[in-house]
Amino acid sequence: MNAAQTCLTGISLKARHYDEIVAAPPAIGWFEVHPENYMCAGGPAHRYLARVRASHDISLHGVGLSIGGAEPLDRAHLARLRALVDRYRPVRISEHLAWSGHGGTFFNDLLPLPYTGETLRLVCDHVAETQDALGRAILIENPATYAGFAGVGMPETEFLADIARRTGCGLLLDVNNVMVSCTNRREDPAAWIEALPTGLVGQIHLAGHACETDVDGGKLLIDSHDRAVDLDVWYLYEQAIRRFGPVPTLIERDADIPPLGDLLAEAAMAADILASIDGVSGLEEQTHAVG
Repeated sequence: MNAAQTCLTGISLKARHYDEIVAAPPAIGWFEVHPENYMCAGGPAHRYLARVRASHDISLHGVGLSIGGAEPLDRAHLARLRALVDRYRPVRISEHLAWSGHGGTFFNDLLPLPYTGETLRLVCDHVAETQDALGRAILIENPATYAGFAGVGMPETEFLADIARRTGCGLLLDVNNVMVSCTNRREDPAAWIEALPTGLVGQIHLAGHACETDVDGGKLLIDSHDRAVDLDVWYLYEQAIRRFGPVPTLIERDADIPPLGDLLAEAAMAADILASIDGVSGLEEQTHAVG
């Protein structure tokens, strides 16, 4: 691992780590926050974020824009997001390929879309509107899904690539979401990675998932973000890095937040894999060292 790979890795910024990060800024490239947690004029959260921003880049990862919703985008939400962009100058801005509200009700969930031509036009219009409002390109993240729309639409990878090509946005490749969705839909996650065109991925997310059993007794993965990254996801990440190149990579954690050192250790694993793309597998190298 070297400084270049370290600069490509980041972790989620969590309130329980504020003081530790400010006291001793860690050797990583950036922190990521949900902008919805900072859509206020001031207060302690902004004071800490400003201090973190003084030593590190930040990225904004939105969860409330409902970019796949059938209704018009919330212009007030967009204005608040633009204010954060102007205030903190994030290195990247991302949103989910999902919808989360209808009729004035927010569902506090990221709900899936049918991948049809009609949906594609709607999402592209919303992405273009968002980029116009923010004055810059955004990244769109592939969702975690638990079932498919039978006999409807195009492959997910084609749908994502078409959004990027039509709007000029990039893609946020959530490798854990690929593992979750493909496992739940009984598809091959490695084939999914190979089907996504190169040149579009601007950031990668890695996260943990829970493993349950569905009604038919099969494996059901839940995108829980409450535990360490699974070994199978690390191997899929290595495949993604070999295909897409050294893409900035974030360790994403939203629940059961561990000590800061645990997240930094996972970021270091990602940095090791980034450093190994032209040589022996970083995971194989670590396994051999242990053995």
